[in-house]
Amino acid sequence: MSIMNYLITGGLGFIGSNFVRYLLSTAKEKDDKIMIVDYGGIGSNELNLKGLEGSYELVKGDIADRRLMERLINSAEVIVNFAAETHVDRSISNPEPFIHSNLIGIYSILEAMRKKKEDEVKLVHISTDEVYGDIRQGVADEGYPLRPSSPYSATKASADMLILSYARTYGINSIILRPSNNYGYYQFPEKLIPKAIIMALGNKKIPLYGGGWQERQWTFVVDTCEAVYSVIKRGKVGEIYNISSDESIRNVDVVKKILKILNKNESLMEVTEDRPGHDTRYRTTSEKIRKEIGWRPRFTFEDGLKLTVKWYMENEWWWKPLINDKVLGKAPWKVDWP
Repeated sequence: MSIMNYLITGGLGFIGSNFVRYLLSTAKEKDDKIMIVDYGGIGSNELNLKGLEGSYELVKGDIADRRLMERLINSAEVIVNFAAETHVDRSISNPEPFIHSNLIGIYSILEAMRKKKEDEVKLVHISTDEVYGDIRQGVADEGYPLRPSSPYSATKASADMLILSYARTYGINSIILRPSNNYGYYQFPEKLIPKAIIMALGNKKIPLYGGGWQERQWTFVVDTCEAVYSVIKRGKVGEIYNISSDESIRNVDVVKKILKILNKNESLMEVTEDRPGHDTRYRTTSEKIRKEIGWRPRFTFEDGLKLTVKWYMENEWWWKPLINDKVLGKAPWKVDWP
């Protein structure tokens, strides 16, 4: 089997670092090479790959730096683009970093690919189900109209459109993946599940925006990593694939499950004001990736959540330096973020 040279952008972030761990522990062929490029933003953390030093090459840099990306892409066969600013709350406070990373960054990657022969490198771009916006009824397949609600999801939708245009106009080899809400190990504490776990462990009130009635699909990060790898190996260039479980649950019920696992009282839940433009329901179908590639999630939400809670209980050394009043606040969209 030929050597595969991976360029993993955002490889120090939540899903990116889990994917690197997955490659190194499960999927990587003996002589495959892994290069990570990451600029070290809010959600990035070199400790996400603690113990794996020497198994990959790390380049500290910004994907919006076109000269850097031209140099790195020159030796890559597969680019997996996890690099993104991802937190909706922060995008409401300050959209600029999201435009820089999520849109200018993908433009930089595409331009670097355009300079290289188009058949020599493949881009697997990690988008999000949030590009579809509110799905009040039914489910969204890959052809569903894009109606993003936040600056974050708008930049991700814009990146998708730019990739599709480069694929058609320039023949860029690309695949777009749209995962549902992910959870699991090494997720930055600003997100719902780690935030709820950490606050419950400290017996602090857990904020539920608008009562927590918003409905989401949840996919364990290990399942997402397996989906990404399956698409790298068997996905069809030019296609879009949703990645989602069949399990949909309201945010308030997610927190209740966490409190039950920790044997904490539901009085720790606190209803707070809702954030602007908050989508009420996400629901996608992943029938396409299941039929065409054979992927399906292995972890139920109950099992994945228990593993996640256990990990945060056992790894206080990792998350404690990351938390502060801004990260764990009740209304992060009202806070000034860099």
